[in-house]
Amino acid sequence: MTIDELITAARAGSERATGKLLTLVEGPRRDEVLAVTGSGRPRVVGLTGPPGAGKSTTVAALVTAYRKRGLKVAVLAVDPSSPYSGGALLGDRIRMAAHINDTGVLIRSMATRGHLGGLSAAVPAAIRLLGAISYDLIVLETVGVGQSEVEVAAIADPTVVVLNPGAGDAIQAAKAGLLEVADILVVNKADRDGADQTVRDLRAEAHVPILKLVAVRGEGIDELVDVIDAHHRDDNADRQSARARVQILSLAQTLLQMHPDLVPLAEAVVSGEIDPYGAAEMLIAAPAEVSPISR
Repeated sequence: MTIDELITAARAGSERATGKLLTLVEGPRRDEVLAVTGSGRPRVVGLTGPPGAGKSTTVAALVTAYRKRGLKVAVLAVDPSSPYSGGALLGDRIRMAAHINDTGVLIRSMATRGHLGGLSAAVPAAIRLLGAISYDLIVLETVGVGQSEVEVAAIADPTVVVLNPGAGDAIQAAKAGLLEVADILVVNKADRDGADQTVRDLRAEAHVPILKLVAVRGEGIDELVDVIDAHHRDDNADRQSARARVQILSLAQTLLQMHPDLVPLAEAVVSGEIDPYGAAEMLIAAPAEVSPISR
């Protein structure tokens, strides 16, 4: 099938065509796909936080809530890359078994493949594609690796940070920079001891809505949806521009990491032929023959 035929089939509900298109935007034919998708811009909600906080359970509960509202939802779970295959280590479907047979829900794992920031370099393209084939909402779940997770805020509106009660999660989140990018903070597993103290700790560190949740039972999900929707309505051009700038810089950093001149410039710095400042200017000025983002 041609790309046009795949897009037509995907818009008609073909999961196979949608999967094929997503595979293409993760590879060298990304630009071909994007050239014919138009400029669809679905809503994007990001969830991040430390491992074990219950992000996947929260995502599944959110999908259920939005499906009840009649929205077509895609979940992009951005996973660590396999050191052998470059693929996602975590399975797409295991975490969201309740939605496997729902044709209004797409679940896709995307490997980071060495991209900084906890997101895959293909995520912006995947979001644009999904918007073009009539998905109303994209939920991004990131790997939860800590400091570099803040890139999710460049794409999502809002960014929801999910934390556990107790165990110093509030302090660790502050150290990791997660509180700086959080639009909404969620203390999951709020039926456990320490939840109220964690909320108090967070209020001392952040000035955003803080909610308590028991995602496994769906408790607090409707309130979270209301807060997410209210935040989205308050979005403005300045915030959209700021997110775009961060997104561009993040992708540019990935390009520079794989620039063919990086190694020889580093060797020149080590030998004392040039200082790091000059090397940085030369790296930015030097054209790259192959764009790794397009691979």
